[in-house]
Amino acid sequence: MRKDRFFKMVLWVSGILFTLIILSILIYLFKGSYLSIKTFGLKFLVNKIWDPVNEQFGLLPFVVGTLLTSIISLLLALPFSLSLAILLGVFYKKGFLNKFLSYATELLAGIPSVIYGFWGLFFLVPIMRKIEIKLGILPYGVGILTASLILSIMIIPYISLISKEVINMVPQDLIEAGYSLGATNWEVIKKVIIPYSRSGIFAGVLLGFGRAFGETMAVTMVIGNSNFLPKNIFSPSNTMASVIANEFTEAVKDIHLSSLIQIGLWLFLLSIFINFIGEIVINKMKVKGEK
Repeated sequence: MRKDRFFKMVLWVSGILFTLIILSILIYLFKGSYLSIKTFGLKFLVNKIWDPVNEQFGLLPFVVGTLLTSIISLLLALPFSLSLAILLGVFYKKGFLNKFLSYATELLAGIPSVIYGFWGLFFLVPIMRKIEIKLGILPYGVGILTASLILSIMIIPYISLISKEVINMVPQDLIEAGYSLGATNWEVIKKVIIPYSRSGIFAGVLLGFGRAFGETMAVTMVIGNSNFLPKNIFSPSNTMASVIANEFTEAVKDIHLSSLIQIGLWLFLLSIFINFIGEIVINKMKVKGEK
């Protein structure tokens, strides 16, 4: 009984501690951005001009850059992630190939983001320049598509590893029942494995999207750091995280610093909103009998 009470007390203390941490972050961000909120109001959200010299600040270019890089990277990563998860979770559950690919995927997840940034800057950017020259586009090399490619490689491990673990949890009797009815491998995957594990797979996708949404260093190194609305996916741009990383140490005016903190506030709120919507979707996608 004493151990149970102690365990419950630890859980309560941990829950209260995490709540206080979240509230303290929110309070600090709101306090730091109050000057910007008071000065610009809601116009800050729709203004497309970011000009520290003339003290004009708007969030719109960075919201567009963040959404474009996150969504494009997710679309690029999803086919490879699900294919790898199905390969390791259905066809090669054991053996050398499973161990090798699992280790390689975990290694990719553990590589620091700055390493991805260096690799993208010295390897991927020259390739993108050649492609842009052939397409008749200004050969920046850096830009939204380059950053999206880097992000897609970074989030593949998160989606694939979680999806693989969820697929491995599908009851074997359900799979064998599908085969006993004459279903092919594709039919079992499509009608048994994916429906049963869809909520877990979506959780992995949501984790990958959140990773891409808030990534800073790798994106900062290859996105081009332009504070204008991008004209196309090859254009240089900035994300909400990258503009903070670029300008925070150089912000000498109070309104400039407050505007950067307000970007952090909106990034924090959007992250909470995405996770909240994701939790609702995951609960709706759960099959009967799944906990």
